[in-house]
Amino acid sequence: MVEAHPSMTAVLFFNVQFMFIILYFHAGNAANCRQAEYKVGDECCPACPPGMHVSEHCTEFTSTLCATCEEGTFQGDHNGREQCFGCKNCDTGLGLKEKKLCKATSDALCEPLDGHFCVDPGGGGCLAAQKHRVCSPGQHISQRGTTDKDTECLHCTGGTFSDGTSTSCQNHTKYDSVELELIKPGSDSECGKPGQHTGILVVIVLVAVVAAI
Repeated sequence: MVEAHPSMTAVLFFNVQFMFIILYFHAGNAANCRQAEYKVGDECCPACPPGMHVSEHCTEFTSTLCATCEEGTFQGDHNGREQCFGCKNCDTGLGLKEKKLCKATSDALCEPLDGHFCVDPGGGGCLAAQKHRVCSPGQHISQRGTTDKDTECLHCTGGTFSDGTSTSCQNHTKYDSVELELIKPGSDSECGKPGQHTGILVVIVLVAVVAAI
């Protein structure tokens, strides 16, 4: 029986270890491609630049072929995608207008239409907006609406009025005690002698009756 020499055993063990190390690093490199690369099977292909998409993936002997994004699409990063992303539509039905046009390298950005405020911000722009609140008669505008905030309304306190379009309430006009003071919501007070408005109403009714005869 022939015994293995200690030095031969050591060499054999070293060679096996070395082979495992090589295989380990090869597998790691195949699984983790560099920043400007993407993985296809066991290959790390060169990525396409922003504004382009993959037309043909690379092989062992050829590099990646890239094509420019079509109109209405974009790609903002280095990528291994076979298609570009569709551009955002700034729909007026959602209260939006274009703030920034879509380009091959970046998506469109939307902002609220005039008289609207954003209710769904995202991606550096706005995804949906609503009309500013309209204050009712008897209220005044305490804070005008902006592109990111709604209008704020407050009720007028006693003795004041507003038609809903003012930023403050005004005092009702004061009349002599002998005169009748009529107050309508959201408007100034009106004056008249007691029974005056009743008399006018009677005259109008009589005229209408005579005209019908």
